[in-house]
Amino acid sequence: MTENEWLAEQFEAHRGHLRAVAYRMLGSLAEAEDAVQETWLKLSRADSGEVRNLGGWLTTVVGRVCLDMLRSRTSRREDYSGHLPDPVVDREDGTHPEHQALIADSVGLALLVVLDTLDPAERLAFVLHDMFGLPFDEIAPIVDRTPAAARQLASRARRRVQGTPTAPNTDLHRQRAVVDAFFAAARDGDFAALVSVLDPDVVLRAESREMPAGTARLVRGAEAVAGQALTFRQAGAGGRPVPTLVNGAAGTLILRDGRPQALFAFTVVDDLIAAIDIISDPDRLAELLGHHG
Repeated sequence: MTENEWLAEQFEAHRGHLRAVAYRMLGSLAEAEDAVQETWLKLSRADSGEVRNLGGWLTTVVGRVCLDMLRSRTSRREDYSGHLPDPVVDREDGTHPEHQALIADSVGLALLVVLDTLDPAERLAFVLHDMFGLPFDEIAPIVDRTPAAARQLASRARRRVQGTPTAPNTDLHRQRAVVDAFFAAARDGDFAALVSVLDPDVVLRAESREMPAGTARLVRGAEAVAGQALTFRQAGAGGRPVPTLVNGAAGTLILRDGRPQALFAFTVVDDLIAAIDIISDPDRLAELLGHHG
């Protein structure tokens, strides 16, 4: 086996981990693949004889690549930007093996939306330390800070993440029961029943492109979201709901004439819906679902 073949084999063993890091950093499946490929190019050009801990080296390199990609994005987003991160969509009967590492540790869309609001350096410190256990003295050089300053970055990010409903119920059957109750109430036009399955502080985020008339991008509060759900009911007449898994949680794909029209991702906390994230761009959905195979 040549050195390059050995390196390629070692890299493949780490690919799933690197994709998971990049997905949390970027919230985009295509960009995550680009970051992993760039990491391979850097490894193939490096003096591998000087790399003692290949896994750690690759993690820091993909982190640096992702940081550069984040910084090249137009601007920091303090709130929902109108474009949701890429969901990982699976059939309800089980998660695809390739997706397991991507969505481990309950990495739902709600969490990725919050990560999108962080400063790039905060996001890197939080993802690498809190999600992957990298020590701050290894994170510090990536962000050109001291280990103490890197710790502060992660701490600021942690406060933002802890203030949002990102830790869903782990019981899928209970999640699905709540989601089914939501759609039944919306279908029946039962406003009170809708409010009863929503957390008082529920947030609904929906992509702005091709949204049905009269709908909004960001809605907060149970009564406002319940009213919005009735609008979706009118706009979505004729669609067929298909139970799916979205980032490992109960979700629903709306099909019309066999084509995906909308994807609903739910964050269910204490048997109430705390967040609803909706992608209703048929072109983007077709691309995403094609990407997932």
